[in-house]
Amino acid sequence: MFGLGKPKRPKVVAFDIIGTVFPLNPLRAHVAAMGMPPAGLEGWFAAGCRDAFAMAAVGDYEPFTTVLEGALDQVLAEQGLEAPAHERKALVKQLERLAPRDGAREAFAILAESGIPVMALSNGAKSWTRKLLSDSELDAMVVDIVSVDEVKLAKPRGEVYRHAADKAGVEPGELALVAVHPWDIHGAAAAGLITAYLTAERPYSSAMRAPDLEGKTLPDLARSLAAL
Repeated sequence: MFGLGKPKRPKVVAFDIIGTVFPLNPLRAHVAAMGMPPAGLEGWFAAGCRDAFAMAAVGDYEPFTTVLEGALDQVLAEQGLEAPAHERKALVKQLERLAPRDGAREAFAILAESGIPVMALSNGAKSWTRKLLSDSELDAMVVDIVSVDEVKLAKPRGEVYRHAADKAGVEPGELALVAVHPWDIHGAAAAGLITAYLTAERPYSSAMRAPDLEGKTLPDLARSLAAL
């Protein structure tokens, strides 16, 4: 489904990593083992994003793992729970061991066969992203990995998306972002990128800038982008 007006074909497609290419659902059991309800996974990640956004809004920055560790402490305390430090760190460490979403390899291949390079654009560290891609044997399909560590600001700050476009050697309007997070799509749209929203987990917020494309699977979005 298209947003307002049909976008032009992108020269490069960037994929968000945490949640989009590598869904968080496998961590649900670890969160529940700490005493939180199953939905505590989304609550914890949302709290971490909130804190990263708040810091970015005033120009501050810490690595996302550090922010998530602090958010986990907050969420546990809010629910009257405690967990040993090694368990808390182990949960955050599990983010490095996530499996790719079904269809990720196919989506990358569709774009490559269409002559559109794929890059990774993550709020996570470059080393962390590289490990995820390598362990999943997806690294050879990605031409570049861009981390917010390079900008010292978290997405959805516009500087991150413009930096990714610079790294790709294209104008912002020639770079597409694929993401499962409405806030990421909103930020990319504000920075002038083509946006493709993955609807697999939640509907898009009507309060935010509409995505150019929506799709239920990563291959659906890849085919739509390649067909522009």
